[in-house]
Amino acid sequence: MRNGMVVLVGAGPGDPGLITVKGLSCLKACDAVVYDSLSSEQLLAAARPDCRKVYVGKRAGRHSMKQEEINRLLVELGREGLYVVRLKGGDPFVFGRGGEEALALAAEGIPYKIIPGVTSAVAVPECAGIPVTHRSLSRSFHVITGHTKGEEGGLPAEFGQVAALPGTLVFLMGLNSLPAIVEGLVKAGRPESLPAAVIENGTLENARTVRGCLGDIQGKVLEAGLHTPAIIVAGEAAALDLSCKSGLPLGGVRVGITGTASFRERLGTLLDSLGAKVECAGAMEVNSHADSPEMEAAYGRLSRYEVIVFTSANGVRLFFGGLLKSGRDFRALGQVKFAVVGPGTAGELLKYGFRADYMPQVYRTRELAELLAQVCQTEGGGAALTAREGTSPRILIPRSRGGSPELTEILSRAGVAFDDIVLYDVTGGLPVQDAAGPQTGCDYITFASASGVEAYFEQMGGEAMERLAGIRTVCIGDVTAGALESHGRRVDVLAKEFTVRGMAEAILNDRSEGDERR
Repeated sequence: MRNGMVVLVGAGPGDPGLITVKGLSCLKACDAVVYDSLSSEQLLAAARPDCRKVYVGKRAGRHSMKQEEINRLLVELGREGLYVVRLKGGDPFVFGRGGEEALALAAEGIPYKIIPGVTSAVAVPECAGIPVTHRSLSRSFHVITGHTKGEEGGLPAEFGQVAALPGTLVFLMGLNSLPAIVEGLVKAGRPESLPAAVIENGTLENARTVRGCLGDIQGKVLEAGLHTPAIIVAGEAAALDLSCKSGLPLGGVRVGITGTASFRERLGTLLDSLGAKVECAGAMEVNSHADSPEMEAAYGRLSRYEVIVFTSANGVRLFFGGLLKSGRDFRALGQVKFAVVGPGTAGELLKYGFRADYMPQVYRTRELAELLAQVCQTEGGGAALTAREGTSPRILIPRSRGGSPELTEILSRAGVAFDDIVLYDVTGGLPVQDAAGPQTGCDYITFASASGVEAYFEQMGGEAMERLAGIRTVCIGDVTAGALESHGRRVDVLAKEFTVRGMAEAILNDRSEGDERR
């Protein structure tokens, strides 16, 4: 069998948005991903649903797999002919042991590539407001491992020489060696007044920075209870705090988003622009049924339908994908009209070259159903749907399993004939060990659909209610709210507009009202 390809991808310093475009492209295309404790669930959710995910641990004191075993695993996956991504925190060649993995692959004749990543040695201090170089303060910086196996105190043998170097010193993986680092710096002639900082979970929403000097930094870190992963910075530049404090409306607010990768990206980008710290609170997967016998039959009789109704962007994407895979093209749609629930769905439809003919003024399923019932019953005029050969107008509704019953109930009462077909369903994504996920400390958690609610409770099991404790829940629509309430959890915030923007505005308004209450 022909060997596959292994790509060593630098995932960046922690924030999933800091992976490179090329690295993300590889991740989306791979057959298997080998990841460790520093990998974000948001990044892993970007991989294909059928991608094999292999967890190998790699956090100080809790190694799940030895490096030699990881090397063998990469070789084995490559020999299977797979396109493999080895997802590594930061940059693969900056204390990431990527060189060892590359050598192991080369020795066995497995093709490989390196995709550089944003190193935490620069990005973590930067996000904490500390520049590693600054004119008049630091003209150089040095990156040092704080954890060398077999060496006294975990420090490299040449530490004394390194400690005497001018400029900013950045120690990776050194929290447990902090006492030895401080002692070594002082012995090398650095004053106890030298500014120092320790940054925990750098670039992430739960990042914490402790500032001080060599003389008091140990006590401050102990008092704050910092844990790994953490980076230590020592030097005059560590006294600077250039972190942005612009007063964005959601600054300091943490929002956990549930949903598919595309939805989390859209809502997360908007919330991030408002200053919120965003995390994945539940990865959902869309399972297509576009090739089901029911959908195949619907594709075969498209000429019979007057209107195709889309209640989500996922529905649009999967419908057209299935149409093309069935061997047909857009000519099969003939004179069909399109109805959508809101502008987000209309935007997805426009990507395929079609404008929505019908969209309610209020972006809800009930209003969409009432609009369709009214249009179908209109006699004469340009708005009427003309029945073919004297039959009732025919409507196709390809949508998610468990979609709102209001749509079909209202159409049925109006005497409108329709085909309501399951195009897809939403299930909880595979749990990711030791990766970012729902965390206590979130201010809000969002749910965008009833199926998403069910998937969340299925994914979290008995821990679901505990994870929601003390967090304000945000829902799109009454159906989603009803699904959450059926599990015994009240809805705190209900979006008036059934869009990503409407959900963001609901959080903004609730936050503003909360500030007034306080």
